[in-house]
Amino acid sequence: MTQRAGEISGADISSPEVFLREVVLPCRPVVLRGLVKDWPVIEAARSPAALRDYLASFAIGAEMEAFIGAPHIAGKYYYNDDLQGFNFERRRMSLVAALDAMLAGLATPGSPTIYAGSLAVDDYLPSFSAQNGMPLLPPGIGGRIWLGHASDVSAHYDTADNLACVVAGTRRFTLYSPELIAGLYVGPIDNTMAGQPVSLAASSPRDDTKYPLFAAVRDQALVAELELGDALYLPKLWWHQVESTAPLNGLVNYWWDAFAAGPDAPYTTLLLAMIAIAERPEPERTAWAALFDHYVFRKGGHPLAHLPPDRHGILGPVKENYGRIRARVMQLLRG
Repeated sequence: MTQRAGEISGADISSPEVFLREVVLPCRPVVLRGLVKDWPVIEAARSPAALRDYLASFAIGAEMEAFIGAPHIAGKYYYNDDLQGFNFERRRMSLVAALDAMLAGLATPGSPTIYAGSLAVDDYLPSFSAQNGMPLLPPGIGGRIWLGHASDVSAHYDTADNLACVVAGTRRFTLYSPELIAGLYVGPIDNTMAGQPVSLAASSPRDDTKYPLFAAVRDQALVAELELGDALYLPKLWWHQVESTAPLNGLVNYWWDAFAAGPDAPYTTLLLAMIAIAERPEPERTAWAALFDHYVFRKGGHPLAHLPPDRHGILGPVKENYGRIRARVMQLLRG
């Protein structure tokens, strides 16, 4: 049986320092009730027409890509049967045109559904952030807006930390921890709906027998139900299925790396390890896994804890050695 994600009152998060310490550092999903309830967009979102007019007042007319789904898919944007194509159409339009089409669809049952996602707020809605700001994050972290009819976005993960704020409608997040990946039956990683691979099992009907390992995984999920003005902190690599459950829905989210020591992302390391290690003999892979556990994942503590700190060399504090190690990596990659 699924469990509820943890939650706290957004009013208890009084500063970026408290947010980092109490919410982000534990690396667990947390619902922040009412975190953005005082944003002006929240008041506008109580009426679809008012939301349209509020957002249109910031829009500059730039075109973006929208997903258009036929009525029979009921907002479940997904692959076609052979996993090579998709069950929706991609169409270029302005954000205001998309909003107008969304409102028209609300008034006409059986209309196609529309979904516009991951639009950089500062590019499409300049000045929106001045009225609807997020002071808990470092300067320069811009928001992205997601708008559309009721929809079901398949479980996927992000390689950055995520703060997702509901600014219209309601949302349900179904969350799977990174450790459950083997039971999620991940789809193609280079032919995706919107960048990240998805769980095929989590998108399947409950009685589907193609994914037997998912039976145990399903009941380990966490569920977060978000109302207007609520937010969800989602650590990087947590799988999340996102259902927009009202007729018209909006989300503003922020992606950032809360623990970066420099510009290089862990995902880059994963890709390099795939080509360098993944198809070597199993005994050799096991040996490399032991080194990764010792030097990178440090399950037994610092690998040179038995030496004085001044003898740790490049295994000293990462921020002090970042440039030195990176230069060596680049030298090795260049051959």
